[in-house]
Amino acid sequence: MSFQEVHYRPAFGRVLSVVTMVLCAAAIGALIWDDPLSALRYAWPLVFVAILAWALFWRPELHVEPHGVTVVNVLRTHFLPWPAVQSIDTRFALTLQTRTQRVPVWATPAPGRHRALGLASKDFDGVGASARGPLGELRPSDAVSTPSGNLAQTIRGQWEELRAAGFLAAGEEPGGEKTTWHVGTIIALVLTAAAAVLGLAL
Repeated sequence: MSFQEVHYRPAFGRVLSVVTMVLCAAAIGALIWDDPLSALRYAWPLVFVAILAWALFWRPELHVEPHGVTVVNVLRTHFLPWPAVQSIDTRFALTLQTRTQRVPVWATPAPGRHRALGLASKDFDGVGASARGPLGELRPSDAVSTPSGNLAQTIRGQWEELRAAGFLAAGEEPGGEKTTWHVGTIIALVLTAAAAVLGLAL
């Protein structure tokens, strides 16, 4: 059985993150150049926006590996071993369902309305059977020509192969799922938000 290892980070999100951070840095530089004392008060909202842009648009990523799926979101990273995955959904974003939680993949939102209207039947070629609803229906976000559908099908394909080969029959080992909070990111956001509010209130 061949395995397709995937490491995905959305290019548009990374570009948007860099543009936002560069604009914030330029604005902070202008504040310091104009009035260093005022910059101590008014630069914090820009620092907060820059950190938030990094967390929202740069950090999210998805790793599909032989031992499981790792989902890096804004505030948490989830590791799901293959036996823990019970279903793969794409309603609003690629979402992995386990026995205890639903894990959305921030890196792969569902396609917008205009993109969905432009889909044709060929965009759904190769979509796995587990993607279909009770009546055999598929969502626009299941289309393999969209990032959410393409990555969902990659995960489904590996998951269905492992299940068919009997590798998931033993079930999930206790403690197999792991969730790690991004403590540094949370602290940075809280502190810069507090500094921004305090600076604007003075």
